Amino acid sequence: MDLIALYKDYLIVEKNYSEHTAISYINDIKGFESFLINEGFAKDLLGANRPRLARNYISYLDNQDLKKKTISRKLSSLKSFYNYLVFKDYIDINIFSDIKAPKVPKNLPHIIDDEAIKYLFDSIDTSTPLGYRNLLILDLLYSCGFRASELIGLEIKDIYLSSGQILVHGKGNKDRYIILHDTLIEEIKHYLSFVRVTLLSKGDNTNEKKLFINYKGGPLTVRGLRVILNQIIKDSGETYAIHPHMLRHAFATTMLNHGADLRVVQELLGHEHLKSTQIYTHVSKEQLKEKYIKMHPRNKHNDKNK
Repeated sequence: MDLIALYKDYLIVEKNYSEHTAISYINDIKGFESFLINEGFAKDLLGANRPRLARNYISYLDNQDLKKKTISRKLSSLKSFYNYLVFKDYIDINIFSDIKAPKVPKNLPHIIDDEAIKYLFDSIDTSTPLGYRNLLILDLLYSCGFRASELIGLEIKDIYLSSGQILVHGKGNKDRYIILHDTLIEEIKHYLSFVRVTLLSKGDNTNEKKLFINYKGGPLTVRGLRVILNQIIKDSGETYAIHPHMLRHAFATTMLNHGADLRVVQELLGHEHLKSTQIYTHVSKEQLKEKYIKMHPRNKHNDKNK
């Protein structure tokens, strides 16, 4: 009986995890299996029935100079796996259940302010098909907060221009609707009517369903998306690195800084838990000072204006 294969099927079929996520879980489990066998603690995963083995493994990982975030992820994978084994009655106890994950420092993502974003938009040459496509990609990432995989996965049928919405297929097969502002609607109309057909003509499949097309006429990949963003930065003359999640962060912070409710942003980002959204509530000291001085009733300036 191949427990690892069974668990992978469980993750994909029942938990709706992506193939990539499932493989990440499996690799973490196989790492523990190798530890058990190489150190002579057990002959297989089912033989790990002493909580001390779990503590030994965490110490072993720590001695490998792994980042706390990596160790925490591996621990989470193993807790889930052994919970599955207990649920299926393969074992009696989960030896990882009482092991606490190391505290992971919460580093805020790099912030791209409104001025820097405008500079990127202004630097794109929209007179070419690829340039106009790149403008639309940048605008969707910044205006809608897409994950890279969500943007790449968009199909023509997901676009509802009449209602100004896009159907997004998010993580864990969870769908949500994204609102389009008027500028985006006009950009998408132009892209679909003129730009996309030009790009498609460079390939063999004129019936391609994916929204975004690469320079060869095929569907754009996540790797291709990163190349495009790097090219935008290069063409703008800027020197910092950029990736899709930075633009997702810029979208969230821009919305919050302009008065959007945290739960609204949570829905737009497709976060299951509000805690995941709270990392985006970072605002600059200048903004905090400005809001404090403007809003607090004890401020003398506010008293004069009453």
